[in-house]
Amino acid sequence: MTVSTPVKTLRKFNLASFGPLIGLFILMVLGTLLNPDFLSSTNLSNIVSRTSFIGIIAIGATFVIISGGIDLSVGAMAALVAGVVILTLNAVVSSLGVSGVSILVGILAALLMGALFGFLHGMLITKGRVEPFIVTLGTLGIYRSALTFLADGGTISLNLELGDLYGPVFYGTLLGIPNPIWVFLGVALVGGLLLNRTVFGRYVQAIGSSEQVARYSAIPVDRIKILTYMLQGICVAIATIVYVPQLGSSNSTTGLGWELSAIAAVIIGGTALKGGSGRIFGTVVGAILFETIGNILNLTNIISNYLNGAVQGVILVAVAFLQRGSKK
Repeated sequence: MTVSTPVKTLRKFNLASFGPLIGLFILMVLGTLLNPDFLSSTNLSNIVSRTSFIGIIAIGATFVIISGGIDLSVGAMAALVAGVVILTLNAVVSSLGVSGVSILVGILAALLMGALFGFLHGMLITKGRVEPFIVTLGTLGIYRSALTFLADGGTISLNLELGDLYGPVFYGTLLGIPNPIWVFLGVALVGGLLLNRTVFGRYVQAIGSSEQVARYSAIPVDRIKILTYMLQGICVAIATIVYVPQLGSSNSTTGLGWELSAIAAVIIGGTALKGGSGRIFGTVVGAILFETIGNILNLTNIISNYLNGAVQGVILVAVAFLQRGSKK
């Protein structure tokens, strides 16, 4: 009896840890059988590059969800940050010229905005005692309306000369690997260290497991929650910084559905929807898995491309259903 219990626990842990990876492997085998071009280096690089944007946002979302929160505003936030960055770049180019300094100003503006938005979310949730769902649903509408106002109902476009200078941030490569992938890996590494090797990470998991117990344990719950939302905002800003050259513009439809993709990557990756446990590695695999599903559907035309979102939504609901009662 004393030997069988640890073995059973270990098996359960391994299944939870490697389930998303096994699912990704099965998908890759299926994709290869359906279309031999799936395993081409070009297609695989395209999958991971396309994953990088949502993946970076999802890493921030992992901390928020583990702590027991949710952020529905990330798509609208990314759109607004992109719009403000483009406006900032276009404005400073007249005084600073088409230079790296101009781009640096835009990058700093994005990071400050992301941190500020996250701070406001955290303050409203902790000090204002408003549910995260309501706060971020409200700011989703605020951010998208603000962008529409700044764009005067149209589109905010990046200066073409600045776009050429800024382009390598997205389109460039290092050691043959696209830059967005390097940024994705770097953010994932930092996120993993924060979650698993710092007091902050342990506090985040403790709060998600039981906020009341965490308060009794003298954990600064409000401060940690605020920091998780700020981290989410910074991740949104980093993703936007990398993808502004590819986006090239921002309008009222930019970012639609990105919050679904980010949350789905986190949940598919094994993070408990009710909080308390999760893994950055799982989120990375979940993001790649989610993008792989869309890629296979596009390559094989099994169903209409218009139904890709429906398939992804069904998968998200199914994973959440399987997680029911997992946090006890």
